[in-house]
Amino acid sequence: MKAHFLIGSLAPSIETLTWIRGNPIFALERGKIHIVALFATTCGFCSKSLADLGQLQEKYRDIGLEALGVAARERVATADEARARVDTWLNKELPNPTIPIAFEHTGEMNKLWWVAGGSFADPTIFVVDRDNSIAHIGYPDPEDPDLLERVLIKVMDGSWDTSAEAKNAQEKWLEGVLLFRAIAAVNIKDFQTALSTIEEGIKAIPDNLPFREAHVELLLGRMHDFEAGWIVLARLARNAIEKNDGEWLLAAMQQLFGSPYDYSCLPFAERFSMGKELLESIQTLCPQQDGISRARSYATIAPYFYESGDKDRAVESIAHALELVEGESLPDDVKQEYLAQLEAALAEYKG
Repeated sequence: MKAHFLIGSLAPSIETLTWIRGNPIFALERGKIHIVALFATTCGFCSKSLADLGQLQEKYRDIGLEALGVAARERVATADEARARVDTWLNKELPNPTIPIAFEHTGEMNKLWWVAGGSFADPTIFVVDRDNSIAHIGYPDPEDPDLLERVLIKVMDGSWDTSAEAKNAQEKWLEGVLLFRAIAAVNIKDFQTALSTIEEGIKAIPDNLPFREAHVELLLGRMHDFEAGWIVLARLARNAIEKNDGEWLLAAMQQLFGSPYDYSCLPFAERFSMGKELLESIQTLCPQQDGISRARSYATIAPYFYESGDKDRAVESIAHALELVEGESLPDDVKQEYLAQLEAALAEYKG
C-alpha cells in the first residue's frame, strides 16, 4: 500500500515556493521532521489548522520539527495575483502566523504534492520524516484532534512505520482517495472507472466496509448488473455473518432489504434466507448495544419484517426505535431528522 500516493516516497522539492511570511525554507533539511500543510484561501478552517501547527512547532522545535504552510492551488493567472490573494487572506484570517507561509502559482507544487498525494480536501497535511520520506498524509480530524501529534511522536522515535496506527491511517487515507475518485466518476456516469476504482480499494483493503457497500450500490443501483451485484451482495452478507460484527450485519441487512434497488431481479428465496440469518445475528447482538445502536438495529430489521409480510413486527420494530431515539441525548437537529425518518417508516408500515 505504501507505493500509493507518495506515502513512503521521498518528499518532492519545494524550491518553486515564493515566501510571503516568516523565514523562508528553501529545502527540506535531512535530519529534521517537517510538516507541510497545503491550504487554500477558500478553506473555512485552514487558518485554525495553521495556527495549531504553529503550536506544535513551538512544542517540538528543540527536537527538530519545522512546519510550513503553502497555498498552491489558487486559481489566478500571475504570481502577483497569487501574492495579493494570499496576503489579503492572511491579513484577515491569520495576521500573525507562527510558521512560515508561502505560495506557488505555477502548478508544480500542486502537481507534485497535492495531486500525487491523492489529496481531495484542504488543508492536506504531509509529515516528512528525518530521511525526507513522506511518513503520513492526512487532514485535521475534529473527532481526533490529537492524531497529528501522535503521528509526530512516533515519527520522532522511529516507530511510526511499523505501528498499527500507521497502517490504519494509511488505510483511511486510501479509502478517502479512492472513494472520492469513484464518486467523481459516478457523477459523470463513468461507471466502469468507478467500478475499477472500488475494486482496487477492495483488493488493497479486503475488510473495508465502505468499499464493500459502494461495490454493491454501484452494481445494483447504478449499473443494474444484477448478476454481478447479487454475487457481491451475497458475499457481503456471508462475511457479515461470519464476522458477527454489528456494523457489518446492519450494512448487509440494509443492502438486502432497505435500499432502493429492484429486488425483483434478485433470487427471492436466497435473499430471504440470508435475511433471516442476518436477523438472528442482529437480534443476538442487540441487547449488548447502547440505546442509539439498538435503535439503528430495530430500524434496519423492520424492512425485512415488512417484506416478509409480518407488518406487525415491522411496526413494533420502528416503535422500539422511536422510543429509544426519544430517550437519547442527541443534538436537536440530528434527533428531529432521525425521528422524522422513523415516523415516515411507521406511517408507511401502518398504511
